[in-house]
Amino acid sequence: MLCQTVKNGVECGFMSKKGCGFFGGSCILIIDKCGDCNKILEYESGKYCKVYPDPKSKWINGNCPTASHIKTEIKEAQKINPLKASKRASKKK
Repeated sequence: MLCQTVKNGVECGFMSKKGCGFFGGSCILIIDKCGDCNKILEYESGKYCKVYPDPKSKWINGNCPTASHIKTEIKEAQKINPLKASKRASKKK
């Protein structure tokens, strides 16, 4: 259904005939950590995340899983010598 609280006219999964079903009855504004994320939409009532109705809860355990402005470092796995790996595998049999 279309949102009738803070994001007027936008499709929302929490809207029902009884109103907004999200905790508190409406979406919550973004926090400072959201910064330059490309998932932020600006409405008359403020800036909101288009993915999460409560962006603050996604930052509690570290970084937001959909934050586009944060680069994650990928650690390379330890290289294994194929000869040693085959010897270890043959010992286990």
